[in-house]
Amino acid sequence: MSALLQAEKLGVRLGGREVLTDLGLRIDAGWTALVGPNGAGKSTLLRALAGLQPPSRGRVTLQGRALRSIPPAERARSLAWLAQQGEVTGELTVRETVELGRIAHLGLLGTPGPADRAAVERAIDLTECREWQDRRLHELSGGERQRVLLARVLATEAPLLLLDEPTTHLDAPHQVALARMFRRLARDGRQARAILSVLHDLPVALRADRLLVLARGRLCADGAPTDAAVQAALVQVFEGAIRIETDDRGAPRLSLALDDGPDDAQELR
Repeated sequence: MSALLQAEKLGVRLGGREVLTDLGLRIDAGWTALVGPNGAGKSTLLRALAGLQPPSRGRVTLQGRALRSIPPAERARSLAWLAQQGEVTGELTVRETVELGRIAHLGLLGTPGPADRAAVERAIDLTECREWQDRRLHELSGGERQRVLLARVLATEAPLLLLDEPTTHLDAPHQVALARMFRRLARDGRQARAILSVLHDLPVALRADRLLVLARGRLCADGAPTDAAVQAALVQVFEGAIRIETDDRGAPRLSLALDDGPDDAQELR
């Protein structure tokens, strides 16, 4: 059976430099977190998987079809993208911004129907934007704005979400809420989604169903956050600056390994 999204021997060169090398992966329903040090190629990989960065070699397929061959409007109904620095006009209201997520289904001139309105309502509720849905984007904080941009992506109801740093500007409670939402969406009986998110927030990433560890343009590890080999790869690519232990519930817990010795590790929850 074809994967929802698949990369085969994917390579990307930027400015004469090889950023991704011979990379293969398969994405199906579930929440996958893509992690790695700065400059690992995470955002480039996500852009290539979204069809926004042409590969220098290899290919990307969406539901068994070459991504390049799928018309943009059709692709937008299957794959929703959140950029690291989302751009929309600050004069739009929160609700108007979320409604833009339905363009993939309606086109620019289509009239929203009951299904479109219901999708917008669900997205607003999932991201907890309802209290200020009539405010304009320029009136919002960075964290509030990020939640609106995420709601716009969710309103597409695409089966595949590619999210570049979705926790940007979010405080700790909303990072936790976002992780819970991703897990819920990935298990939704009505429409289980595939979510691939680039994350710098490692404690949040450790709550994902699956980790992809990237370093120097190569995939170093792929598996559950509880997998010992995945944890070892994660510690290695961050050059021993982190430690991963297991809490009383069997969940991985991350801490910083400070220079003064093992007793001075600073825990991150």
